[in-house]
Amino acid sequence: MNNHFKNMTQVKEIVFGLGIALILLLGFSNCSCDGDADKWAKLTPEERRLMKSQEMDSVSIGATLQLDSAAIEEKLSVITAEAWMVIDDSTNLVISSRNANVRLQPASLTKMMTCLLALEKGNMDDTVRIENDECMVKDARVRPGDSYLMGTLVREMMLQSDNNAASALAMHLGGSIQAFCDSMNAKAAYLGLNDTHFANPNGLTNDSNYTSARDLLVLARYCMRDSTFASIVCMPDMKVRLIDGRHFNCENSNQLLKSYEGCTGIKTGYTSMAGGCLVVSANRNGAGLITVVLKSKSKATRFTEASLLLDFGFDTMATYKEKAITAKTK
Repeated sequence: MNNHFKNMTQVKEIVFGLGIALILLLGFSNCSCDGDADKWAKLTPEERRLMKSQEMDSVSIGATLQLDSAAIEEKLSVITAEAWMVIDDSTNLVISSRNANVRLQPASLTKMMTCLLALEKGNMDDTVRIENDECMVKDARVRPGDSYLMGTLVREMMLQSDNNAASALAMHLGGSIQAFCDSMNAKAAYLGLNDTHFANPNGLTNDSNYTSARDLLVLARYCMRDSTFASIVCMPDMKVRLIDGRHFNCENSNQLLKSYEGCTGIKTGYTSMAGGCLVVSANRNGAGLITVVLKSKSKATRFTEASLLLDFGFDTMATYKEKAITAKTK
């Protein structure tokens, strides 16, 4: 009888090891979904970037690691956010999600797309004048009549989350807000963001401005593979210079850059309608995570809840790697 139980235990360990090996194969593969390495090699860098941003493994990492679902639910029950998603960027494994495909307003997370199009289509040495346009708002650092280099304005927009900067960039690049929004939506379609539509470049409340946690994660992964974008969103602060020589200091609205170990970006958002929103990336011990939090209770809770999700993600990935190593050595 003891031998029978011993054999059964060995069988379970073998099956578990095979499951881990399968996830490793799926997660770390750089080939296309049909496993054709030659086809992957023939893809352009842009095609690889697009494919990588869209890849998310459907295998349940919690089930594979035999994690206690009740314990996980209790640990994450304090989260007030209506939707979230956490993914390991290197393996494509979805670690945790809730309401990931529900359409919600993204607030200033919209500016990720505005920044991306500015970097792709604009000349960073252009001079952009802030015009007194109906889209301008009062609570912004850049004012009508001021002029900036486009590269400066893009950075200020992302750090300060400046709504006027986003509108000025849209007008400069598109000729009109509507034309620029058309470009935003065309890019969203290219990226496969099926639950996303942009009605403005800054994320101010509009019923036609919506997205989902999953779509934002795809967008964030795509953006972070642009080295200039990645270098901007990790800046804790900067000195903003105007063309006329004046300057002012601004700090990144993403508090986790200074308070969360390994944080590398990305963008904050908040309106009374959208609630607290945040897309954040972080690297620790060889793991690189990206998490999206939408419609958190407040500006403060978006940071604490994203931190909780990141901590959970890093702990889960550490367990995952430990199990994989153990299974490999048996």
